[in-house]
Amino acid sequence: MMFDVIVIGAGPAGSSTALALARQGRAVAIVEKSVFPRRKVCGEFVSATNLSLFDTFGVGEAWRAEAGPEVRRVGFFAGGRKIEATMPAASGRYGRALGRDLLDTLLLSAARNAGVEVFQPWQAIDIAREETLNAVRISSGGQQRLLRAHAVVAAHGSWEQGRLPSQLPKTQRPDDLFGFKAHFRDARLATDLMPLFIFPGGYGGMVWSDHGRLSISCCIRRDVLAAARSRHRDLSAGEAAFHHIAVSCRGVAETVGNIAPDGGWLAAGPIRPGIRPAYADGIFRVGNLAGESHPIIAEGISMAIQSGWLLAAELEDVGFLNRAACEAAGRRYSAAWRKQFSLRIAAAAGFAKILAFPGSVTAIAPLVERLPGILTFGARLSGKTTIVPGLD
Repeated sequence: MMFDVIVIGAGPAGSSTALALARQGRAVAIVEKSVFPRRKVCGEFVSATNLSLFDTFGVGEAWRAEAGPEVRRVGFFAGGRKIEATMPAASGRYGRALGRDLLDTLLLSAARNAGVEVFQPWQAIDIAREETLNAVRISSGGQQRLLRAHAVVAAHGSWEQGRLPSQLPKTQRPDDLFGFKAHFRDARLATDLMPLFIFPGGYGGMVWSDHGRLSISCCIRRDVLAAARSRHRDLSAGEAAFHHIAVSCRGVAETVGNIAPDGGWLAAGPIRPGIRPAYADGIFRVGNLAGESHPIIAEGISMAIQSGWLLAAELEDVGFLNRAACEAAGRRYSAAWRKQFSLRIAAAAGFAKILAFPGSVTAIAPLVERLPGILTFGARLSGKTTIVPGLD
């Protein structure tokens, strides 16, 4: 089967890319290995900078109907301290959270309705170059098919392992960060508050998502997690990590109490922060394949969605049969990506590095308590008010 573009992965980055390209009149296919709806390790917060983009995609009304309450305050929970400050607005609007089980389904349905052909559940297992075309071999239930396209977009994420040229090599270090996420009901947290919490060996966040679900996500160092698991051999990795967090951060313990997670803990990782090639080996990258920030700034979904928009904008007038034109588009996209996201990635890395120092809780918490405006400034620095080009 022949397409203009094949997108591998139907998360927020992949579906947004496919949707934007389909709206240009391109023949687009999405290959997604998982059945939707599916849960994912993710903070679930979507900045208000994406609301105009959702409206452009035709999903704004549906997103507003499902998403949790507006987040008008940002918080900082450290040790026994709980500090709050104003969340900066983006064009007078505030971000909200929506579970990935709902968000991913919403965006993929919109892409399908825009004419994108969806192969699900199919997994891309090989990409080969055939003169001016890319041949993508996909597999499902013991069957294989071959799809061809002028361009390929990798949106399968930085954590997925495999043999595709866009998949990252596996590494293992003691300071690797692993992500955990769970939903809780009947928790005690103000509906308009999104606190960052820190603990020895990591950090996390909480936000009210859809349908009365509180989303709690965290990142914890590999060595700290191993120590927590050795202390609690009867618990799962997520439960051991959360016990470690609750003991050291009163705000988290008071928010959740003895409530059991709704659906259990999810795990993923390791997290791989940093900027990577947005175009290489003839393949465009979107989402955290192009670059990944420390989740401490809660901008992962926003960066994923906006990267798809940025790529589609650079590909709009490109003739895919012209290899030089594709490479030029790749360079423009890389530059646009860095302009949009490099500052927040650097800020997130700086925040994470500061919190990694022993005794950081003792040193930082009193400063933030005296100057809570630091939280508002940090939210701006992380991109909470940075509108994507073409929609401001």
